[in-house]
Amino acid sequence: MNWHLHFLGTGAAHAVELGSSAVVLERDGEPLLLVDCGPDTLDRYRAAYGDLPRAIYITHTHMDHIGGMERLFTRAWFDEALRGNIRVFCHAALVPWLQARVADYPGVLAEGGANYWEAFRLVPCTRGFWLDGLWFDVFATRHHRPDTAFGLALAGSFAYTGDTRPIPEALGRYAGGEALVAHDCGLHGNPSHTGVADVEREYDAALRARLLLYHYGSAADGAALAERGYRVAVTGQRIALPAPLPPRADAG
Repeated sequence: MNWHLHFLGTGAAHAVELGSSAVVLERDGEPLLLVDCGPDTLDRYRAAYGDLPRAIYITHTHMDHIGGMERLFTRAWFDEALRGNIRVFCHAALVPWLQARVADYPGVLAEGGANYWEAFRLVPCTRGFWLDGLWFDVFATRHHRPDTAFGLALAGSFAYTGDTRPIPEALGRYAGGEALVAHDCGLHGNPSHTGVADVEREYDAALRARLLLYHYGSAADGAALAERGYRVAVTGQRIALPAPLPPRADAG
């Protein structure tokens, strides 16, 4: 069985030419889980797979990561095969923020008579969630205020940070062994995002060797990160992953 992360976009919020940061976990070439759904993500997903996602994980509720949810609602609502069958996984702490940002606006349809979440199957979680027999760990990251952003990991295979400052303790727990670590990183850090100097200060050489950087500010910034010896994700790229480990006894 083959596993890949397919990067639909790799850019920071202002780097529109790189696409909104989002990835798809693929199993044997088929999409299993979309991570984040920015303004251009659905177009990129449909171009790659010819269909809409059936499962989405939301890392946090900034619009460059959820801006495609309104369009997805419309497509799902008017398709009887999809309505209520697209699973949206997110940490329970994000549900009020997600509600406020995408579901609270009155009159979700001009005709009325529609509740936003009836188009989906919202699955709140805390420690993680099950999908197709796999247990995905969910962990807190450091992005703006506490409990507003959460990464995702599949044991032995990968960890995806979402937007974050350095999180060595979390990665030490959820990204052990040979797991790939897809990490927010630009040339320069700020109070909400990691910069390359932060990576070199906070992470040891063994972990840095497993990093794959995304959410950078421009193609030139990505090239500069690569010149410093880092692996840098490119929009449209598929990255091979180690096979996931069996779910732990305490999963779920």
